[in-house]
Amino acid sequence: MDNTKPIDKIDPVQKKALFDEITLLKKKRNALIVAHNYQIPDIQDIADIVGDSLALSKAAADTSHSVIVFCGVHFMAESAAIFSPEKKVLIPDLNAGCSLAASIDAKELLRWKNKYPDAVVVSYVNTTAEVKALSDYCCTSTNAVDIVNAIPKDKQILFVPDMFLGDYVAKKTGRDIIIYPGECHVHARVRLSDVTSQMQKHPNADLLIHPECGCVSNCMHFVAAGDIPSDKTHILSTGGMVSHVTKSKDTEFLVATETGIIHQLQKQAPDKKFIALRDDMVCVFMKMITLPKLRDSLKYLQFEVKVPEEIAKKARIPIERMLSISK
Repeated sequence: MDNTKPIDKIDPVQKKALFDEITLLKKKRNALIVAHNYQIPDIQDIADIVGDSLALSKAAADTSHSVIVFCGVHFMAESAAIFSPEKKVLIPDLNAGCSLAASIDAKELLRWKNKYPDAVVVSYVNTTAEVKALSDYCCTSTNAVDIVNAIPKDKQILFVPDMFLGDYVAKKTGRDIIIYPGECHVHARVRLSDVTSQMQKHPNADLLIHPECGCVSNCMHFVAAGDIPSDKTHILSTGGMVSHVTKSKDTEFLVATETGIIHQLQKQAPDKKFIALRDDMVCVFMKMITLPKLRDSLKYLQFEVKVPEEIAKKARIPIERMLSISK
């Protein structure tokens, strides 16, 4: 079967055959399949665990399975390999990268560190292992504010690589933060006009917005000014969005993040309505992983992701510091 064949072109009989084959291979390989919230629906449906990147890496480390198949992008599989050095971590497509993680590499971070030698480096988890290894702390979109607040107030902070999350954290904490100008190509395209026009069309909907979005700071300003209702606006990670909709009494939601999460939101809250803020918020890298590629990864144990021990050892330090703060 052609691994590049679009998933919507696989007929129900083929899909069932692939599901059955993957299930058998998973048992044979003693494998755990984890999938990010942005994966295509079929990958989410066959995965053992669906969630955000850090939660998946932690879940993979806690399991007794010897093989982890990470259906996400490359830096996420690297994080799983750092957490689980004794396990074989596979990614079904090596080309599944990340525009945000690619916006900074170790050489560029060293250049910035030399420019600001006294700054404490806080790296978003959406970075390569090499960048994490040069950082003082890691953070997620959920705990970034807590991580920065835990750093002594006399310390200048260099935040990499997402400039929108960095600006959000700077406004929430009031700290002296040097923000690296990286961005996620999907989240960066969101504008305040998208938010206001959709909220006018759907006045009863809650707005769920990821802090990587290009309009987050403007949204915060509009909330403070009363132009956007504060009780209807929620800046959340993907995991936070899933948790919010399952607990909320509201029934309609505008979703400002990669559209793949809507499948998971709908599964967790089937009686509620979810509307993509923009239909074009689609990550081509996340969509690279298909059922045939997942099958082949298990069948041939191909595309293992390894992190050199020296890099992994250094990268664990900022991750462990983060985890000790955000328990």
